[in-house]
Amino acid sequence: MSRHDIYALLCPGRAVFELLANKWTGLAVTALADGPRRFGELRRKLEGVSPKVLTATLRRLEDNGLVLRTVHAEVPPRVEYELTALGRGALEPLAHLRSWVRAHVDDFGPAVR
Repeated sequence: MSRHDIYALLCPGRAVFELLANKWTGLAVTALADGPRRFGELRRKLEGVSPKVLTATLRRLEDNGLVLRTVHAEVPPRVEYELTALGRGALEPLAHLRSWVRAHVDDFGPAVR
């Protein structure tokens, strides 16, 4: 069996899959598609996310090389988040998922609507 078989117990891809399949991760990555954003901008864009959850999501994305956090030397400090090349690479599969969801959301039961 391949080392990168997502179904294999020890496959490192499982952690990547779990990271990208997270609701807030997918939304944060796609919210950064048009370029750098500040924390407050992201929070307004991602309706319903708490500051704690957004902070944890951005840290996870930064720790995994999907997002770059830049602190500008200003008073007060300005912090921006932007996608790395790896993060931009995740946009295409996430766009396919969004398209599929848009096309099929009405096919699901009332629990998701």
